[in-house]
Amino acid sequence: AILSTLILLRVLVGYQPHSGQDDHHGKLNAYGGDYEAQRHWMELTLHLPMGDWYWYDLEYWGLDYPPLTAYVSWLCGYFSDKLIGPESV
Repeated sequence: AILSTLILLRVLVGYQPHSGQDDHHGKLNAYGGDYEAQRHWMELTLHLPMGDWYWYDLEYWGLDYPPLTAYVSWLCGYFSDKLIGPESV
């Protein structure tokens, strides 16, 4: 019963659009939503000095979460870069 419930939940969630789906902010190369924000924050924290994290590119998607979240973004970006490749961040 538990497994059936979990499978049903996964199927029902899978039919919903993700955050920012089809939201390009008027440009085809810029996406909206949580996924793009997280990817952008990984890129910021991986490629910028720590002192610039909260001040860089504030108009596009500036880092606006607490410092612990920035370190998590850095850690995820680091492992993504090493395991998947630089194109991931």
